[in-house]
Amino acid sequence: MTGNRIGLAVWLHSLKYVRQMRKYGNVHYASKRMKYVVLYCDESTIDDTIERLQSLHYVKLVSKSMRPYLKTEFQNARPDKAKEYDYKMGI
Repeated sequence: MTGNRIGLAVWLHSLKYVRQMRKYGNVHYASKRMKYVVLYCDESTIDDTIERLQSLHYVKLVSKSMRPYLKTEFQNARPDKAKEYDYKMGI
């Protein structure tokens, strides 16, 4: 699994199928209480993987992470007050 990875949230009917999720990608986290699995798979095969996961009888819902498509560089509208002052000025 080289290249860009995309996260998938796979909601299950039962957690006894978590081990079978390994053949579709890297299982990062499995929630016992909410019955979902966070799965990472290769970006080139994401559409095929989603189709195969949705066809399984123990899968309720598959949702793709939108993080790769979001802008993660932010600009602060107000400058930080602590960074304005030069504390080494008096030394």
